Amino acid sequence: MTQRLHLVFGGELVKPSENTFKNVDDIHIVGIFPDYASAYDAWKREAQRTVDNAHMRYFVAHLHRLRDEEVAASPTEELG
Repeated sequence: MTQRLHLVFGGELVKPSENTFKNVDDIHIVGIFPDYASAYDAWKREAQRTVDNAHMRYFVAHLHRLRDEEVAASPTEELG
């Protein structure tokens, strides 16, 4: 069975209308979750916690979409 990992992260944005973080060093990594449902719950919890700050945004990144195991690794990946 394929594992579908999801990363939940967020932080303060420069402008609420853009997805540019004010300070990348302050990005809050909520965690990595084994399925979308648990990632969504974590995202919702953090979004609700920071609802009073219009500049705060949280995101769900679909980590399983970032890498295709069927495609050969790049030269950079081979260094590891």
